[in-house]
Amino acid sequence: MSSLLIVYHSRTGGSRQMAEAAADAAREHATLTVKTAGEAGPEDLLAAGGYLFAAPENLAAISGVMKDFFDRCYYPVLGRIEGRPYAQMVCAGSDGENAVRQIARIATGWRLKEVQPPLIVCTHAQTPEEILAEKTIPEEDLAKCRDIGGALAAGLSMGVF
Repeated sequence: MSSLLIVYHSRTGGSRQMAEAAADAAREHATLTVKTAGEAGPEDLLAAGGYLFAAPENLAAISGVMKDFFDRCYYPVLGRIEGRPYAQMVCAGSDGENAVRQIARIATGWRLKEVQPPLIVCTHAQTPEEILAEKTIPEEDLAKCRDIGGALAAGLSMGVF
């Protein structure tokens, strides 16, 4: 199955930019579906051969909308997507590690196979104004997102995973 599902949530644009950059590169190699976490559901996970999750870190955790996606989908796909490859990207203000751990734990429960190290893009937003402001992800970080999307899609297409 050479289809990639990218699921993301973004309130201030950072994770959206990351997902879009990954999608731009992935389109060359695999069938692609990009959905927000609010739109995506179990049927999307079942239809895809691999996954890229892009989430913001809010209050040292994945965003509530992203968590809701995992909550809605966890049991309906449990035992039905084992072994499929995944990667993740987190847009964080300072750290991002806890959000990465949360997604990795969910992926472990689904028995997904991590095929690339997580990417954390740090915006260094620390004040309420900076945190709530629309984000602009630097080109060097978007290039890393494109690398992840392209490599994941290419691996799916070639049957590497």
